[in-house]
Amino acid sequence: MARWLVIAVVAAGLGACSSGHAASTTTQPTSVTSGSANGSGGCSTAAPSGSTTLTLTVAGRQRIVIVHVPAGYSGSTQVPLVLNMHGSGTTAADQEAFTAMDSTADSDGFVVAYPQGLIPEGSGFDWNVPGVPLVGGRPVPAGAADDVTFLTTLVHVLEQRYCIDGSRVYATGFSGGSRITSQLACDASGTFAAVAPVSGLRRPLPCPTSRAVPVLTFHGTADPVDPYNGKGQAYWTYSVPRAAEDWALQDRCAQAPTTSQPAPGVTLTRYTACAGGATVELYTISGEGHEWPGGPHLRKALTDVLGPQSGAVDADAVMWAFFAAHPLSQDNK
Repeated sequence: MARWLVIAVVAAGLGACSSGHAASTTTQPTSVTSGSANGSGGCSTAAPSGSTTLTLTVAGRQRIVIVHVPAGYSGSTQVPLVLNMHGSGTTAADQEAFTAMDSTADSDGFVVAYPQGLIPEGSGFDWNVPGVPLVGGRPVPAGAADDVTFLTTLVHVLEQRYCIDGSRVYATGFSGGSRITSQLACDASGTFAAVAPVSGLRRPLPCPTSRAVPVLTFHGTADPVDPYNGKGQAYWTYSVPRAAEDWALQDRCAQAPTTSQPAPGVTLTRYTACAGGATVELYTISGEGHEWPGGPHLRKALTDVLGPQSGAVDADAVMWAFFAAHPLSQDNK
């Protein structure tokens, strides 16, 4: 019952937020063969700024993604791309509203795409994280879409539509979207230059990444959904600091972590001297619940379930600075 309460309240609350979104959207059906597109063909095609909803057929399945093109986009100069994945039981439109990343994309000149999962959960969808049960311990349905393949294929699709710099492709996500983001760091490190899971960092096993992946994460100590110290649901057994430490080991970081307080109530734990110039950074936010730090104000009905909000850190701004500092080079693919 608690599982469905969280999903219902979050979906309803985020849906109410997204209903006020001013950007116009259109649906453009496209058929895509998995792995059929690559390169930067989109640099010869103009595209208007703002948000557009694309309907794609990938590997025989219809998929939805909202793409926000930044203000001032020329279509002739390559720009970065950020994939931003929604949490369990919510949608791409919910994630666009929940994170307000469109504003950062406009200010800093990158395309942000909000893909949508395909496993039904309440009024939204879940991601298929390999080997990991869904919320409540429910198994992934037999025959569910391979979302790692979908998300990596989506990058190639968007490179054909927009003028994307393939060395500056990044992934982030919230909660369940954070778990699939963690998986991308392991399974698609040649595509995603860096990742920034929010309220849900994991270090999957096995983790066959071919290089050290820069990892940034944020997590509140009062998170009632994915507890900071672990011991949660079947997909959430170990703590967030343990996940960060495991990524530091994965990235072969040679020094003990340093800690600082960039803002009141915020502790930054940094692992440096990692292979390939990678870093692992954990922002621990005292008293915050299961939210996107610095995100839009949530109604009391949501914070009663998800825990308190905090404006101590602007996750979008910190994340973009981290991404901008970690492009993918040919040497570390």
